[in-house]
Amino acid sequence: MVREAFGGVSSDPQGFSKDPGSALINHGCVWRPEGKDCHPWACHIAKGFHLVTALLSPPQAAALAVRYASKKTGGSSKNLGGKSPGKRFGLKKMEGHYVHAGNILATQRHFRWHPGAHVGLGKKKYLYALEDGVVRFTKEVYVPNPSNSEAVDLVTRLPKGAVLYKTFVHVVPAKPEGTFKLVAML
Repeated sequence: MVREAFGGVSSDPQGFSKDPGSALINHGCVWRPEGKDCHPWACHIAKGFHLVTALLSPPQAAALAVRYASKKTGGSSKNLGGKSPGKRFGLKKMEGHYVHAGNILATQRHFRWHPGAHVGLGKKKYLYALEDGVVRFTKEVYVPNPSNSEAVDLVTRLPKGAVLYKTFVHVVPAKPEGTFKLVAML
């Protein structure tokens, strides 16, 4: 005879009632007291838990729930930088190339080439042609703007008599097809 959690006595050692009106309802399982069938192996495994929760009131039963030790899983970290393609800085037109007005001559991150005659300076330090013509490179003495404090500091640190040379990019305009004096005389 097995004493059930609800005070009844069952003749079945597994806790099932043989009463014809109950149709094999498991009265011994406190886990499913609403009248549904319970697997005997599940009740046998958790029998101690069922009896303890049946004897305690619901708030005390919730406080009795067993928590196992756990650790938060670590996240992964990867070095994702460095896979972007290069910016393709450099010369776009070489010396002697014929360019049209607006053509980009060079792109640069820092001033490697300076704008010369008929060459403009863009927002991101790129050089572009202001007129149609042929590209020429020259090395010239660099005289910095006096309002630029960094350039003035650089010049003052140079030895006496030393000069700075920088590369300048020029566009030599093509000879225009002008009007001929001979045609005007006719």
